[in-house]
Amino acid sequence: MGLVATNRNGEDERDPPPERLDDLVRELDGPADDEHPDVSVTHESGWSLSGFPSRLVIWENVEEPAAPERRVEGVTRDQVRQLFDAVARGDVAFVESFLDDVASD
Repeated sequence: MGLVATNRNGEDERDPPPERLDDLVRELDGPADDEHPDVSVTHESGWSLSGFPSRLVIWENVEEPAAPERRVEGVTRDQVRQLFDAVARGDVAFVESFLDDVASD
């Protein structure tokens, strides 16, 4: 799969099973942690999606520093889970389209 999942403790897991992505999303409802507020998944292509308890997501390519970062607010937990699946598949077009739709609402 070529995916790295990062939990709220900052621990990475390479190629997690799909149910682990559910666990990551549930961590967003845990206690506040200023040091590690987000969870993320990063595809081997460098595309990464971070989710925050505040319903903010950040979409960026960590391998291309010049690539613009996108911040979209109001993303539900279910939507974060859908987006994590898309990142796991390397489906950048789906994530871009999805975030365009959420941002325009």
